[in-house]
Amino acid sequence: MRMQSYEWMIAARYLRPKRQDRFISVIAGFSLAGIILGVAALIIVMSVMNGFRAELLNRIIGVNGHFLVQSYDDGLKDYQQLTEDLRKVPGVVSATPVLQGQVLASNQANATGAIVRGMTLDDLENLTLVSRSIKRGSLESMRDGEIILGERLAQNLGLRIGDTISLMSPRGNATAFGNIPRKATYVVGGTFQVGMIEYDGGYIFMPLEEAQTFFKLKGMATGVEVMVQDPERVADYAPAINRAVDGRGYLVDWQALNSSFFNALKVERNVMFVILLLIILVAAFNIISSLIMLVKDKGRDIAILRTMGATRGAVMRVFILCGVTIGSVGTLIGFGIGILFCIYIEPIRQFIQNLLNVELFAEDVYFLHELPADIDPLQVALVVAASMLLSFLATLYPSFRAGRLDPVEALRYE
Repeated sequence: MRMQSYEWMIAARYLRPKRQDRFISVIAGFSLAGIILGVAALIIVMSVMNGFRAELLNRIIGVNGHFLVQSYDDGLKDYQQLTEDLRKVPGVVSATPVLQGQVLASNQANATGAIVRGMTLDDLENLTLVSRSIKRGSLESMRDGEIILGERLAQNLGLRIGDTISLMSPRGNATAFGNIPRKATYVVGGTFQVGMIEYDGGYIFMPLEEAQTFFKLKGMATGVEVMVQDPERVADYAPAINRAVDGRGYLVDWQALNSSFFNALKVERNVMFVILLLIILVAAFNIISSLIMLVKDKGRDIAILRTMGATRGAVMRVFILCGVTIGSVGTLIGFGIGILFCIYIEPIRQFIQNLLNVELFAEDVYFLHELPADIDPLQVALVVAASMLLSFLATLYPSFRAGRLDPVEALRYE
């Protein structure tokens, strides 16, 4: 579709309407605003959803591993040999034996449920998400039998470094009066803050041997966590890891353990895309209505153009240019606003919270300390392309009507 210079000139004049065409310009302005809001909202929402998934994924698999080999009964007795066999599998970065159990953690009148994870100091140091997030104290304190717990958990229990914490396990001692829960006291050697409330408020790390003694699983582990090179390709690693396990336990990957959670995020992201795309669709309908009114108002001009030799295609291109210009300008402005909002989303959130004195992002509800945003170039390109396509399609019917206008009928009563 080749554009002539006079077609651009006429389209530009129609986009700068005179005073009597103010109502048409108002509708075109609403179309422009709708496209700006639609494109910006789509980019922001999709980026925030991507950020949520990326942050949650990094934290979940950063603490729990990509694969988990669990025992069929109380624990893995030959976990050391199993760990060595798993480390030899191609693509496996690390294999770590863990002993995990639920406890009731208390300090004076404060008490809450928590999860204890027994690990060796070397393995915990290799768990970089935790070892690089030490808030107070030091990991080295584990050499003396001290424990490391989440910063939020320490705050809830009113604990400081050097204080003692009481842990009570339902796995206790059998007596003539029934099962008595086992209770032990440990010294707090450090706290960590990984940025996810589930871990910061409910996880305790202790030396593996101490955990074996506390849970009465001497010489055993409840599982072996495996890290691979690419967590998104766990299905490719599973056969080789299963062969290494050789029936000594059953294998579960992070996708299976968190399938409902991440599937819900995926469905929510797709639904939000469709819903927010409707904003652009409504703006496209406004483009249609404004162009139809413009065609009706400019019937005399169209007739004169046709009598001067302009073809139907030339007339169609004039009105296509009008609509596409509105769509393009709106898309570009919305693109810029959306990208800038995503880049500075956390300062903007803090500013709005301080201005309105309301909490926009509750940590205990959304699990994270900060509002994340991960801009996906492919998704942004898809949003821009969808907006441009809808804007173009919205111009076809009005421009077709303009091209079919009969000059004789248009000038009959002039």
